Amino acid sequence: MSQDNHLTNHFLIAMPGLTDPNFFHTVTYICEHSEQGAMGLVINRPMGLQLVDIFEQLDIKVTDPEISNVPVYMGGPVQGDRGFVLHNNDSEWDSTLQVTSDICVTTSLDILQAIAKGKGPARSLITLGYAGWGAGQLEEELAQNAWLNGPAESDIIFKRASEQRWQAAADLLGVDLNLLSSEAGHA
Repeated sequence: MSQDNHLTNHFLIAMPGLTDPNFFHTVTYICEHSEQGAMGLVINRPMGLQLVDIFEQLDIKVTDPEISNVPVYMGGPVQGDRGFVLHNNDSEWDSTLQVTSDICVTTSLDILQAIAKGKGPARSLITLGYAGWGAGQLEEELAQNAWLNGPAESDIIFKRASEQRWQAAADLLGVDLNLLSSEAGHA
C-alpha cells in the first residue's frame, strides 16, 4: 500500500448518499489502516448512554462528579459490547494503540478506572464498538464515492459538539455537505 492510500489519522466522512444506517451522516476517525484492512471509531453518534451507566455495569466507583454527563458513542457496528477510549497522549495505559504523537486509543480497564477518579486523560471520547474493513474493502468503498476522506483534527474529535462534527470534518476539505447530491456518479 502506498503512503497515498494510508488513511491512519484521517477522517472518513460519510457522503450524503451513504444510506447504511450504521454510517449515515457519520464521521469516523481512522485509528489504523494497512494492507490488512482498517479500523476506526465513529465520533459523532451518541448512544443515549452516559459514562456513569457504563461504570455501573462494570462496578467502577465514580469519585469524579464531572463525568456524570459524559456521553458514550456508538463507535461502529463491530463488537458493540467492547469499549474504546480515544484520547490525547498524556499518560500510559495497559492496552494502547498510539495513532499519532497526540492521539491514542485504549481498550484496557485501567483508563476507565482513572477517568472515574478524575485522573484520566485530559481529553477523551468513549465508544462502544468500532468500524472495521477487511483488506481492500475501504479502498473499494472510497472508489464508489461512499466516503470523503481527509486529515483529522483533534479539536473536532474532542472539542466540537457531536452534531457539528460531520460538517466540521468536511469543512477541513472545503466541502459543504449540504450542497452535495445524494446520487453517486462517475465522469
